[in-house]
Amino acid sequence: MIHFDIPGREQVELAYLVLDFNGTLAFDGQFIAGVPELLTQLAEQLKIYICTADTYQTVQNQCHSLPVEVKTFPQGQAAAAKLEIVEQLGADQCVAIGNGYNDLLMIKQAALSVAVIEGEGTYGQCLYHSDIVCRSIGEALDLLNHPQRIKATLRH
Repeated sequence: MIHFDIPGREQVELAYLVLDFNGTLAFDGQFIAGVPELLTQLAEQLKIYICTADTYQTVQNQCHSLPVEVKTFPQGQAAAAKLEIVEQLGADQCVAIGNGYNDLLMIKQAALSVAVIEGEGTYGQCLYHSDIVCRSIGEALDLLNHPQRIKATLRH
């Protein structure tokens, strides 16, 4: 669990990390360099869910040795499925990280949300509704390893 106080806001206790796969953790179906190591490190503090329509059909192979739970669903149901996962886990305990149109609902609902800008770009509304925007998934995941950075970014 990751716990931090943000001056001017409520305490946050995060137990779950919910992530999009393609465009967020992976580019063209392959993990971005350094991502598996960061996920393994974060799994010591958070239960990790990778949620995807698996456009490239690579997620199971990419994640097979990682301490994560993979959730796949049909492409037309991705946004609703991601939101449902966040709600079932308890949105107040979730951090959501994504980049695409089908990530917007989970980004809006999670206690902490991060939009990332990788090679495939980011849906504009994700930027608007996220608590934090990062230039890369590495930066986003590293924030969770250093909660004081989150506090510094979000304090009033």
